[in-house]
Order: sequence, then C-alpha cells, then structure tokens
Amino acid sequence: MSQDNIFREVDEELRSDRMRAFWRRFAPYVIGAAVAVVALVAVNEGWSWYHSNNAAQSSDELYAAFDLIEGGDLPAAQAALDKVIADGSGRYPTLAEFRKAGVLAKAGNTAEAVAAYDALANSLDNIRLRELALVLAGNLLIDTGSLADVQSRVETIATDGNPLRNAAREALGLAHYKAGDFAAAQTSFEAVVNDPMAQSSTRNRMGYYLAQLVSEGVIAADAPAATSADDAANAIDQIVSDDAPAADSAEPAAPASPAATNETAPALQ
Repeated sequence: MSQDNIFREVDEELRSDRMRAFWRRFAPYVIGAAVAVVALVAVNEGWSWYHSNNAAQSSDELYAAFDLIEGGDLPAAQAALDKVIADGSGRYPTLAEFRKAGVLAKAGNTAEAVAAYDALANSLDNIRLRELALVLAGNLLIDTGSLADVQSRVETIATDGNPLRNAAREALGLAHYKAGDFAAAQTSFEAVVNDPMAQSSTRNRMGYYLAQLVSEGVIAADAPAATSADDAANAIDQIVSDDAPAADSAEPAAPASPAATNETAPALQ
C-alpha cells in the first residue's frame, strides 16, 4: 500500500471521528430545535383551530340572540348577549355589547343604554367604533337629554372628512331644533344636504326637516336650501301618496307627515 493511500485512510478516519464527536456534542441541540419547531407548528395549528371554532360558535350565539330580539323576547336576548360578551372570541363580544345597548334602548331603559354606549366609547381601541358609540348615544339623548348632552358626544364628529359626520350632523340638528335654536338646526341639516357624499335618502330626510322648518316660519322660505327642501319634501309626500290606499272621494286627503314616510329618522316635533 502506498504512503498516499495510508495517509488518505488515516485522514478519512480522523474526519469520521471528528464528525462523530461533533454529532455527539451538538445532537441534543439539533434534535431539541427540531422538536421545538414541530411543537410550535402544532401549537399554532391547534390555536388556529381553537380560535376558528370559538369564533364560529360566537357567531352562531350572536345570531341566535338577534333572532330572539326580532321575536321580541328581550330578556332572553340580553342573557344570550351577555354570554357572548363573557365567553365570545374575536370582535363578537364588542358586537354583542353594541347590540345589548340597543336592546336596552328598545326596552325603554334609555339611561342604561346611553351609559352602555358611553362605556364602549371610553374603552374601545378602534376610533371609528368609539365614534359610532358616541353617535348612537347622542341619538338617544335627542329626546331624553339636553343640547349640551348631544353636543358633548357628537360635535367633534360632525366635521368634514369624518365617515360619521352626517349622522352626527343630523343628531345635532334635531337637538338644536328641540332647544329652539332653529338657525343652528338649519345649518346642520343644510350641511348634510350639501354634502356630495351623502346618500339620496339621507338628503331627502334632511330636506323634509328643512321643509318643516319653513312651514313653521322659523327659517326663510326664499333661501336656495329651503327650495331644495320643499322639492325633497314634495317628493317624499308623492311617494307616500302613491303607496297609500285610495281615500274616499268625498274626503280630502290628509297631508303626509314625517312619521308616515318610509324613512326611519326621528321626526321634528
């Protein structure tokens, strides 16, 4: 055997010994890392399954509560919503809290509903959800609170660029009307009418409010906005007249009122 072959065999043996020694030294770490990766993947998959399963269950429970509300069983609906709030996952507890406040309002517990909306506005991390809670509370306070109560909740929202600006402006306008500040009410309603992003149904509702202000003689009838308001109100009256059953020819038709329209807005009183 040549010297080259002998040296090659010795070198290969040394390399083999080094590899065995290296493996013996680091094998526990390599195996541990592999086990950790497998465990992490298993935990992640398990958590995803658990979260998805809980989210689906929370969704089913929330819709079951909605069905109870539609059926008029408000106590049972509140109990179902409380369960979602306590045990639900994801955003479902937040949705349940909003709906529970609505159920309180529907049951006539306005003060409790306003308190629930205020609590949401003070606790949520999403600014739009906080603003939504404030607008909903402000709407409840139009009839039961003061102008200051409504202003403190929605005035900062009724600004250009805010997605909820027109809902806030409507609440402000109605609160100003109730307080007898008709010029401020007109300004709020006209801001909605002149907003190019406002929906046509919302504009029509504001037009009806303005037409009522004109009919009461508290704003000028010759203003351009008032003319638009009359047109909107006449259009709504026409829709109501077309939908209403024909009256006896001997009896004159009664004029339509805001409460008779298909809109679900609060009527000026």
